Amino acid sequence: MSSADFFSEARRLNVQLKLAADTPLSTRSLDNEALFQLPLLAMAILAITKGSSKPQLPKIGQLVGECLERTVAGFKGSSQDIGWSANLRIRTIKALTFLELTGQVVIEEHTRRISATDLGKKIYEEAVCGDSPLAVSMKTIELSYQYIRDEARARGEVN
Repeated sequence: MSSADFFSEARRLNVQLKLAADTPLSTRSLDNEALFQLPLLAMAILAITKGSSKPQLPKIGQLVGECLERTVAGFKGSSQDIGWSANLRIRTIKALTFLELTGQVVIEEHTRRISATDLGKKIYEEAVCGDSPLAVSMKTIELSYQYIRDEARARGEVN
């Protein structure tokens, strides 16, 4: 249903939303970051952590940034160097916190490596089945992570 159809149907049914004028707005209301960026970052984290190679906690922000830089057309060849963005790293930690609180990832206490749980893998697999833009993007992020690992291995940086 399109938004025009939605509003037309709401008018036809005389649907009204009644709010008290003195109702305070919640300080925990969702903003654009929560609605758009965090879900994308959470899916990118699941794409990176679902395989056998588990990234270390301190490197997750940079890895997500590098994967997005290689995946999103607007960042390819950009001078923004999103892999080093402090803002992106903060948002990545928020997304990681969400995933951890919902039981989709775990952080191994001693090695500080992040891995997707069975629930996280299931949610990820459901999201990437088919040929939707999200599925294609997440599969590209998976490949980007593999390439990053391969490049690091070639430089002798993978432990």
